[in-house]
Amino acid sequence: MKIVIFGSGLIGSQVAAKLTDAGHDVKALGRADGIDITTGTGIAEAVEGADVVVDLTNSPSWSDEDVLAFFRDGTGHILAAEEKAGVGHHVILSIVGADRLPDSGYMRAKIAQEDLVKAGPIPYTIVRSTQFFEFVAGIADAGTTDSGTTDGAVHATPGHLQPIASRDVVSHVAEVVTAAPQNGTVEIAGPEPLGIDELVRRLFLVTGDKRSVISDPEAGYFGAKLDNSALTPTPGADAWIAPTTYDAWLAEKA
Repeated sequence: MKIVIFGSGLIGSQVAAKLTDAGHDVKALGRADGIDITTGTGIAEAVEGADVVVDLTNSPSWSDEDVLAFFRDGTGHILAAEEKAGVGHHVILSIVGADRLPDSGYMRAKIAQEDLVKAGPIPYTIVRSTQFFEFVAGIADAGTTDSGTTDGAVHATPGHLQPIASRDVVSHVAEVVTAAPQNGTVEIAGPEPLGIDELVRRLFLVTGDKRSVISDPEAGYFGAKLDNSALTPTPGADAWIAPTTYDAWLAEKA
C-alpha cells in the first residue's frame, strides 16, 4: 500500500517506521517537507497515488481560536485533496472523551475535526485514544504553572485518566491503516484508570523530581474540570485495551 502520513512527531514517526518495516510505501511529512495543512501547501502533490492518508498533525498553538482554525482548515484541505486524488481511506487520531469536555477549546476543536471527517467524501476511520504516558510530564508542568503557586508544587486533579503507551497506540493505528475503512470510530486505552495526581506522583518517584504533588479537584485538565469518567473509555464502545501498564512503562524509563 502507498500510505501518506501527515505529522512526523511522536506517533507519526513510529507509525511510519512500523508500516515501512511491514513492506508498505510510506511517507511521513511535516513542515520541513514543505507541507502546510493550514494553507493547503504541498498537500495535493503529497497524496497523489496514495491508498491511505493518515492525519496525525497537531496545532502548534493551543489557544481556542488557533487550534479550532488549525483542525478545521487543515482537515478541509486534506479531504479536498484526497477526493481529487481518489484516496480510499482517511484515518485520524482523536481523543477518548473529547465530546465530554466541552469546556476545553482543544477538545471542541477535535470534535470539529471529527465532524468534518464524518461528513466528508472519503471513507474513514477515527481512532480515539486516551492520553499517552509520555504526556504525564507535561501535565505535571501545566499543574505547576496554572496553580499560580510560587513553591513549585504541582496541583493535580484526582480525576481519572486511562493512559496508554505511545507504542501501543502505534500498533493499533498501524492495524487500522492497513485494514478496510470502518466509517466509524474505534477507542483505544491503557489497562488501568488512575488519578492524574497519582500518575504524577509515580512519575516523580522514578525521575527523582522533588516537587510535591497536591491533590486538587479544582485543578482541572487544560481548562476543563475532570471527573473519573470523562477521559476513560466510553461504556459500550468495546475499546481495545493495550497491554502495557504505567508501572511497567515507568520501570523501562527508570
